[in-house]
Amino acid sequence: MAKPVENTSIDFEQVVVLITEARNRVYSKANAELVILYFNIGKIVSEKVSAGNWGDGTVNDLAAYITKKQPLLKGFNRRGLYRMKQFYEVYSDPEILKLINVEHDNPIVSTPVTQLEGVDIKLIKFVSTLLTQIPWSSHLHLLSKTKRIEERLFYIYLAIKEKLSVRELERQLNSATFERTMLGNKFSTAVTSKLPAGIFKDPYIFEFLALPEIHSENDLQQALIKNLQNFILEMGKGFTYMGSEYRLQVGNKDYYTDLLFYHRDLQCMVLFELKIEEFQPEFLGKLNFYLEALDRDVKRPHENPSIGVLLCKGKDEEVVEYALSRNISPALIADYETKLIDKKLLAEKLHQLSEIFYRNEN
Repeated sequence: MAKPVENTSIDFEQVVVLITEARNRVYSKANAELVILYFNIGKIVSEKVSAGNWGDGTVNDLAAYITKKQPLLKGFNRRGLYRMKQFYEVYSDPEILKLINVEHDNPIVSTPVTQLEGVDIKLIKFVSTLLTQIPWSSHLHLLSKTKRIEERLFYIYLAIKEKLSVRELERQLNSATFERTMLGNKFSTAVTSKLPAGIFKDPYIFEFLALPEIHSENDLQQALIKNLQNFILEMGKGFTYMGSEYRLQVGNKDYYTDLLFYHRDLQCMVLFELKIEEFQPEFLGKLNFYLEALDRDVKRPHENPSIGVLLCKGKDEEVVEYALSRNISPALIADYETKLIDKKLLAEKLHQLSEIFYRNEN
């Protein structure tokens, strides 16, 4: 009797999964040790330079000494040592410790905190439970491309939460995700409390679409679908794609939405409607109609009310504020751009928006 053929592919895949998980643990541990090593070296260099014991020449001598003793090591040249110094000084700033609550952070890696000598216990926890969770290459991008403490913390938490690769984090930095998220938060807080903070952005940046300046709504929709992975990265990895041209039947008519997603953390559907022109108040009526239909006919009992996002090619903030002031459904009107925009322009826009709502409140 012939022996039955076993399906070995499942067994083989289990072995590969075990190898991958072990490699990831080893990498996480090695990265944690490396980050703590650089923090400690930065501490020594910073304290010696601050005390006047070391000058630039001494740092050069240290780099040469390390190269002589450990010729195969990389990253310990003059520039690398000053980066470690900056790394220590940035994250040992007392102001940064006021903004964090390490007691509620769940470390992904386990690191011996005793390796950090002569450091405040809260700073030890911050370094060992947060800073060690992202690779050194990501830290280098943060040091060179961010200025404010709040901005650095924002990207650290974002990188940890969404497991961003170095390249993905670099893209978030280049597209000014911090400023755009703050703009989205500022507007939703001032206009309505229905939207959760830290989820939506304004504007959204679609430089990966390579669209011409003049394009149709269908061009935009099809380009987003073809670049769905980049679109979800731009939105945030909590989004799951449900479909385009999603059919809603109301009465005897069929209606089709643009792009429908589900957000796992918010436990609700999020509808993106696309407009290639400046926001007009009447756009909200159609969006609210779709949200009502989704909540009545598609939403499940345990899910939260659906959220609508109108992506427009420009908007007048005061017109948007008037339009949303009596809007019942949770909604956001956001710009979209097909090219990266200057962070200074976003900062100015945030300032202008603050002035609008300050005038309205007074």
